[in-house]
Amino acid sequence: MPRCSALPSSHNWDHYGQWPAVWTLLRKMPIILWLLLLDTSLPAVRGQTRIPLETVKLWADTFGRNLYNTVTRYSGSLLLQKKYKDAESSLKIKEVDGLELVKKFSEDMETMLRRKVEAVKSLVEAAEEADLNHEFNASLVFNYYNSVLINEKDEKGNYVELGAEFLLESDAHFSNQRVNVSLSSVQLPTNVYNKDPDILNGVYMSEALNPVFVENFQRDPTLTWQYFGSSTGFFRIYPGIKWKPDENGVIAFDCRNRGWYIQAATSPKDIVILVDMSGSMKGLRMAIAKHTITTILDTLGENDFVNIIAYNDYVHYIEPCFKGILVQADRDNREHFKQLVEELMVKGVGVVSQALIEAFQILNQFQESRQGSLCNQAIMLITDGAVEDYEPVFEKYNWPDRKVRVFTYLIGREVTFADRMKWIACNNKGYYTQISTLADAQENVMEYLHVLSRPMVINHDHDIIWTEAYMDSRLFTSEAQSLMLLTTVAMPVFSKKNETRSHGILLGVVGSDVTLRELMKLAPRYKYREGKKLRPKPNYNSVDLSEVEWEDQAETLRTAMINGETGSHSMDVKVPLDKGKRVLFLTNDYFFTDISDTPFSLGVVLTRGHGEYILLGNTSVEEGLHDLLHPDLTLASDWIYCITDIDPDHRKLSQLEAVVRFLTGMDPGLECDEELVREVLFDAVVTAPMEAYWTALALNMSEASEPGVEVAFLGTRAGLLRRSLFVGSEKISDRKFLTPEDEASIFTMDHFPLWYRQASEQSPGSFVFNLRWEEGPDSPGKPVVVRASTAIAVTVDGKTAIAAAVGIQMQVDYLQRQFWAAMKQCGTGEGPCPESCEDTDLDCFVIDNNGFVLISERPQEMGRLLGEVDGALMTQLLSMGVFSRVTMYDYQAMCKPPDHHHSAAQALISPLSASLLVVRWLLHEFLLFLLQWSAWGSWYDKGSEAKAVFHHSHKHKKQDLLHPCDTEYPVFVHQTAIQEANGIIECEACRKTFVMQKIPSSNLLLLVTDRTCDCSTYSPILQEATEVKYNASVKCNRMRSQKPRRRPGSCHAFHPEENAQDCGGASDTGASLPLLLLPLWVWLLPPQLLW
Repeated sequence: MPRCSALPSSHNWDHYGQWPAVWTLLRKMPIILWLLLLDTSLPAVRGQTRIPLETVKLWADTFGRNLYNTVTRYSGSLLLQKKYKDAESSLKIKEVDGLELVKKFSEDMETMLRRKVEAVKSLVEAAEEADLNHEFNASLVFNYYNSVLINEKDEKGNYVELGAEFLLESDAHFSNQRVNVSLSSVQLPTNVYNKDPDILNGVYMSEALNPVFVENFQRDPTLTWQYFGSSTGFFRIYPGIKWKPDENGVIAFDCRNRGWYIQAATSPKDIVILVDMSGSMKGLRMAIAKHTITTILDTLGENDFVNIIAYNDYVHYIEPCFKGILVQADRDNREHFKQLVEELMVKGVGVVSQALIEAFQILNQFQESRQGSLCNQAIMLITDGAVEDYEPVFEKYNWPDRKVRVFTYLIGREVTFADRMKWIACNNKGYYTQISTLADAQENVMEYLHVLSRPMVINHDHDIIWTEAYMDSRLFTSEAQSLMLLTTVAMPVFSKKNETRSHGILLGVVGSDVTLRELMKLAPRYKYREGKKLRPKPNYNSVDLSEVEWEDQAETLRTAMINGETGSHSMDVKVPLDKGKRVLFLTNDYFFTDISDTPFSLGVVLTRGHGEYILLGNTSVEEGLHDLLHPDLTLASDWIYCITDIDPDHRKLSQLEAVVRFLTGMDPGLECDEELVREVLFDAVVTAPMEAYWTALALNMSEASEPGVEVAFLGTRAGLLRRSLFVGSEKISDRKFLTPEDEASIFTMDHFPLWYRQASEQSPGSFVFNLRWEEGPDSPGKPVVVRASTAIAVTVDGKTAIAAAVGIQMQVDYLQRQFWAAMKQCGTGEGPCPESCEDTDLDCFVIDNNGFVLISERPQEMGRLLGEVDGALMTQLLSMGVFSRVTMYDYQAMCKPPDHHHSAAQALISPLSASLLVVRWLLHEFLLFLLQWSAWGSWYDKGSEAKAVFHHSHKHKKQDLLHPCDTEYPVFVHQTAIQEANGIIECEACRKTFVMQKIPSSNLLLLVTDRTCDCSTYSPILQEATEVKYNASVKCNRMRSQKPRRRPGSCHAFHPEENAQDCGGASDTGASLPLLLLPLWVWLLPPQLLW
């Protein structure tokens, strides 16, 4: 075996004669004597402890041999290997055709998604027909099932208004939420009055959707949520659910802000927001303006592009990096803009003409260069008034074609500039609104969506849209549910009444969710290896392919899939394992094609080698059925052996029960994957002898014997699991193992078990050992068990496939006892050993191939990275090449924002000044309170209370503590070519020796070091993720970069029949004199009185 040594040649004195050593000593004698005579104050350097290489090798071999005997005996790996070897004559190894596979998956997905589209189309037809037959009734009285109020009773025990009895039952198909599959229910955000005439008429009209919801679900039982989002703000959802407010009593969910609604309601758009930052915008006006900008940003989606320009005496971009461009309105950019908006400060005089020129130039440049949305273009002007001559700007840049719409938002109660602001909007195919309070922003901003939807509505173009994958964790705040990635198919609903044709009235949007889990069911896991993972997070929106397959530096794979091509691509990749603690080096083949009639492309990953092969066996149904019915046998519950989620009678069947019913012919209606069932039958027969083997072992184990091995287990490539207990179930140290609670240990929809994956990449006949510890909020993180597993490979006609993996779970103490017993071995014959790990001057570790400590004298070090425990030793092993450092990247990470430290020094103020400050603050808060209760408008608006409560709760919503970021972290990997090594570490006052020896037939290493030498001056080596900090230039370039993307297939920007004079109007409400004087009194308090 190769040997790596950092020791000077004089260290190996046993291999040389004595005379060369003596002669060397004599030559150095004068120098040594001279140093002793010259200065006795030099620090003493202790000599290093001698560690015999042969003894360490003996220890490693002894421990490895004992460990191998124990694991092979209790796991039965040799028996299982023999059983598969005996069956080789009846086996076939099939090479997977990746292109054929991905095309088949694509066709199945296309069929499934087409059914979702058909369901949505039927809802559109029903909604439009119901509206056509409905006459608006301003005095309509109508009770409906309000999602918040259903089943609620007053103090007298009577159902509250809009809260009648509504039957709810738990349904597994809907994530075990309590639902009513016979009826829908209606949700409204808190700021929408639930008895507004528009709401009542819309809800009454949409009652016609109930039978269509039910019929769709009966026709396609794989459908999940179906819904209608109204342009007036209500949200009808099927099946009906109970919706609970948040901790503030608020329902913040507004369907009109959802991506599916926005994308279906309008074509893609380029938006430039101009915000007035002149001195007149201070105080409440600035607060309203900021809230208006945030509301506009919330109406943008992945297909839109945006920028924000602030103006006063001069024009400046709130993000200087975005100067002169538009950026995609993805979640990251929208949130970035929101943070910058909060920092805006007012000063100077507002000059709007220069800002308009800048906005027109950007939009024109992007249109000419074929960038941005290539569809709608609009300018949003947010100001408290415009005084200069702006008409020449429109004449030069927008007239007569008026390709850019201009929407104007007059901030505040002042009406002096109302006519001018309306003129701007009406002469540029836009819309004018006045926003006097924070509560007005939502409804007034929504008007621009109605305008942009007019061409599509007039033309009756029912575009089908599919959203990007997103995590809709806010949809159902009523009950806890597991985070799930999904996409939504949606279509707009129009008014078909002739009298409203030129107005282009959008009634709303209908949609249905499709979880990615449902799509994955059509791509059976057993037919290919899993690629890298998308990690669901509460604020997850969309992750670019380049952030997952980041080895695709040239973006060859990404570009091909964006363009909807069919083909293949190969890459060497690093795949993280075990929560990023470990890494696999693989060569993957990627096969891809598009999914017809959708914006999606599908890719499948096959790992070179055994990952490209499937093992096919042959056995009789009778024999296989007998062995399938063993009580300790289970099948991967997430895999689709048989389709059980369509027929309601099948939904309660486990996959194993369904397979048995299919094989026995008890249920002819069951549809099953015959190839997978055939694999399972074969595996059941081949692995059946393991049960008898394990049972015999358990019977022969004496109750008086020391506890040690607890569980034996195996898993096959077809998802079959067997396990056998050697102790009572109550004595098992880790009871979560092989249960859904320990997801990493079982076959799931998107991964093989960790012990299976690691074993399959280990050399044949070698065991992988993993230390597992207690987890949970009350757990001290104490190591509890060690798992060992090995792969069973089968070779037929020169092709090798992994048939199964088998292993055991043992107590940590048992492994330690075996280790310390082996460490007492020596080659001196009788008598005590001259060296032992029990010596006070020696330290012994067992670490795995990723540098994690498996065995140590100090329990607190177990499970930790060697670099944490002994930074000097890990540093030396890295420098010698025994371990290599692999840098991994995470482009889906979430980081804490940097701490902002403000000065704690403040001016001292007098008690009188402090009191005046408090008074001013109280008056200011009281003013805002009145304003948000629509005090500036009508005191008798029935919707004002809801609006005020909503915005009082959410006006200063805190940003998430975490933000998206890129991180890098190290993973340490043993270089298997180096089986043994020794060296010396130079420390401050001593020299520390060490010896490393590979433990045979395992992924373990034995390390013996000199305990007497203190090398604590070396920094520890940690496996911590650190945020990748980009300098300003690189960060700006990354933010500005526009990756190629597939654009929506249609655009509806203008229509000749559009009524452009339907462009908004001024409010007719007045303000009371006391409220007008109140802010003047508060804000004009002389500053001198406050300091």
